[in-house]
Amino acid sequence: MDAVDFGDPPAAPADGPQSVRCTACDAALRSPGRDTVSFLLIDHLTIPLVGCPDHIEQFGTVCGLTTEESTTILKHRPAGGIQCPGCRRASHRHRHPVVAVGAGAIGVLACPAHQDDVVGRYRAGLRTRHHLTESIASHRP
Repeated sequence: MDAVDFGDPPAAPADGPQSVRCTACDAALRSPGRDTVSFLLIDHLTIPLVGCPDHIEQFGTVCGLTTEESTTILKHRPAGGIQCPGCRRASHRHRHPVVAVGAGAIGVLACPAHQDDVVGRYRAGLRTRHHLTESIASHRP
């Protein structure tokens, strides 16, 4: 599993020139289907994500640094469904933001407000991880 770098680029359109080195993520982003969509459960949100299992897990872990609750990644549609009507319809849009995660990338299939929230959480989680690892490194003899 690749490490998540603090310098990972922010969101970009799925059709953009962004290079995805993970072939599994690239394939999932080019042809999203039921077997490539997972669901991030964080606080009150249920966010559909597209990518390979390893990079989706990394994305969820980093987002989890921004909440007191635990985050969960489901490989199936949640029993309660997706509560936000905009997020339910988001998978029908042609373009979605793509967030670089290590050598891979995750497509966020949510409404614009929840896209911004989750991408913001990911960025905040990266900053938190960076500060934690920096502080641990500075205390080593």
